[in-house]
Amino acid sequence: MFSHIVLGSNNTEKSKAFYDAIFGALGAGAGTEIAPDRLLYTHNGGSLMVVKPLDGKPATFGNGSTIGFAMSSPEALFAWHAAGVANGGTSCEDAPGLREAFGAYLAYLRDPDGNKLCAVHRLPQ
Repeated sequence: MFSHIVLGSNNTEKSKAFYDAIFGALGAGAGTEIAPDRLLYTHNGGSLMVVKPLDGKPATFGNGSTIGFAMSSPEALFAWHAAGVANGGTSCEDAPGLREAFGAYLAYLRDPDGNKLCAVHRLPQ
């Protein structure tokens, strides 16, 4: 259903350090600057762009919005979260860990611009 996700950033240098770290924890490569203030990340068939808004207005996060990333293991989820916190992200929601009611491990971060991200590793059914 989805082809890509685009997030706004007010500081793409800060965003690059953050996203390079969280995706690097998953074995993905660093982002590519495809134009000034326009970053592209690809991994496992998915694409994420981080851009300074074209209309010149400040980037804002979506209140109530969350972007989820699939993790291959609980260890990958914890590494993703630690890399994000160490590179300008902020932990949010409950601490990373198992949510038995959902049958999954979950971890939440806000990126340097306030966008809410979630790492999820679903347990086998």
